[in-house]
Amino acid sequence: MIDKELAHLIKMANQIATNLDYGDASELSANRVTDHIVRFWATSMKHKILNYAKCDGSELHEITKTAVLKLS
Repeated sequence: MIDKELAHLIKMANQIATNLDYGDASELSANRVTDHIVRFWATSMKHKILNYAKCDGSELHEITKTAVLKLS
């Protein structure tokens, strides 16, 4: 189940992926998203979205899911 906080994290992560996707290979874009999340997100936020990506992740864009899974 997606609670309000998780929905917000998903929205933010997908927006970050959209903003950092410059048409490069998806792996490069995912690396940029991962770097952003590592640098700017609180640990609790990272854990919550990572758990979601591992269990379901259906609301995450492809690049976003790849990036989030790199947090583990």
